[in-house]
Amino acid sequence: MKFTESFLQELKMRNELADVAASYVSLKRRGRNLIGLCPFHGEKTPSFNIYTEDNHFYCFGCGAGGDVISFIMRIENLDYVEAVKYLAQRAGMDLPENSYDDSMSRLRKRIFEANREAAHFYYKSLYLPVGREGLDYFHCRMLSDRTIRHFGLGFADDDWTSLTAHLKSLGFSENELVAANLAVQRRSGNGVYDRFTNRVMFPIIDPRGNVIAFGGRIMTDQKPKYLNTADTPVFKKSENLFSLNNAKNSGSRTLLLCEGYMDVIAVNQAGFSNAVATLGTSLTTEQAMLMKRYADEVIICYDADEAGQKATSRAIPILRDAGLVIRVLTIPNGKDPDEFIRSKGADGPAAFAAVIERSGNDIDYRLQKLRGEFNLETSDGKVAYLEAASKIIASVVSPIERDVYASKLCKEFEIDKTAFNAQLQKLDKSRSREENRRQQQKIRAELSGTADRFDADRAKERRSSSAEEALVVYLVNNPDSCDYISSEISPGQFKNSLMRRYYEYFLERIKSGKDPLNNTTADFSREENNRVYKMLTKYAGVAQTKQTLGEYIKVIREESAKPKRGDVEKMSGDELNAYLEKIRNSKK
Repeated sequence: MKFTESFLQELKMRNELADVAASYVSLKRRGRNLIGLCPFHGEKTPSFNIYTEDNHFYCFGCGAGGDVISFIMRIENLDYVEAVKYLAQRAGMDLPENSYDDSMSRLRKRIFEANREAAHFYYKSLYLPVGREGLDYFHCRMLSDRTIRHFGLGFADDDWTSLTAHLKSLGFSENELVAANLAVQRRSGNGVYDRFTNRVMFPIIDPRGNVIAFGGRIMTDQKPKYLNTADTPVFKKSENLFSLNNAKNSGSRTLLLCEGYMDVIAVNQAGFSNAVATLGTSLTTEQAMLMKRYADEVIICYDADEAGQKATSRAIPILRDAGLVIRVLTIPNGKDPDEFIRSKGADGPAAFAAVIERSGNDIDYRLQKLRGEFNLETSDGKVAYLEAASKIIASVVSPIERDVYASKLCKEFEIDKTAFNAQLQKLDKSRSREENRRQQQKIRAELSGTADRFDADRAKERRSSSAEEALVVYLVNNPDSCDYISSEISPGQFKNSLMRRYYEYFLERIKSGKDPLNNTTADFSREENNRVYKMLTKYAGVAQTKQTLGEYIKVIREESAKPKRGDVEKMSGDELNAYLEKIRNSKK
């Protein structure tokens, strides 16, 4: 069973979407609606809209859409039941007893509990004889017992069954342990074994304090060196950050983005609690957007080796697109943060603070890195460098920031600023043409339906799909017309299978006396729910009258009456002539 209709209506009424979203997004009023930068993808121009009349949101950039429950599910990474509980608690509402299916919520809860118990087990093991090797490793890396305790570091022994046996003794089932990725099913199908063995362990904790996953470092030369929890119902590597639970409470709106667990821990032990790291993957857009929720500025503290420099170059545009100010740390002698701090002994924290103070922004970093690629002693080298540098400066949006760098380069290389600005304008025009070309391609693809992999029937049945979509929106916005519409058009007359599903769903709800949109978040997949709100947004402000309704019905009838290609090929001469005569009469 699901939550009752009346409960959901009251929940949404007491949790206005605009009020809830304002805690995560800076919103500005535009007419009756609100607009801001989307919290679900990186963008520089606001495309996230809240429609206050019916309490829904839609982003024209990434296509995310839905109600306040959908919003909380996405922004807090919760399942449906957890999002409802979150909003009920926010509004001071009690949940109705036994009125919903919470099987997924219960599984997530059990995974959280299993992870917490596993973290305790690993930590205790570290201080037992079996964990001596792991404890020596942490001590050799100059970590204090206080730091080890603060991060809950631990050790997984090489027994292969010690953790699973312990957790099963606490009542966890093998299925729950496999779902948590703490255990792996044996190939024979008979029993499970520990996922992590002979590794020092790093618990990954979300901003709400839940242990959601683990990272483990091998104690031998075996590969992989680091092993992370695979994606589970409570964890996605691409959407989480190590030590964000500490960084969010640091009191700083600046985050130090480090390359690995040990860098974060060493920096934290030195007094910089605002450090985070990705989880064995390159920085993702989702992680950048997560950082944006807690910070205005990110200082990239990756290693100075070639891999670290490549990772820095990849991270810069992702962080910029998320709207973050970026600085890049350059550590002397190519050391990583952990190694640098340890090498300075007692002066490590002060020395690292000085390095942070000297860090330049990403444009400085990219221009400086570019210098090493050209021979600036020759005219050809200077020209090539300036042309490459102009592309970097042309990417700067702020005209003031752009002018500062242009002036600095022109002065250094003694070139005419007018000529350099002309080069920037040329690049601007080229980028504008390329952007227009991409937009036109996107528009053509959307109009033709060829790019719509989710709604595959749209490209094949454009005319009927457009009419069916418009009819569905009319039905949702005018539920009192349900009896008339259902008497005129049956679901079987729909050619688009997705639109047919929506039509049947909304007909059933309206005929049952329910609000058509009240439960779409639970009843549809995320993509299906997004599409519903894309449709509603598309027709927001469009006058849908009884006359236009009649046109939708007429088109659907005409298209449904058309025989399929295979049927036409099977027609006799008389049948084909009769069909063509029918078409001619319909056009009179």
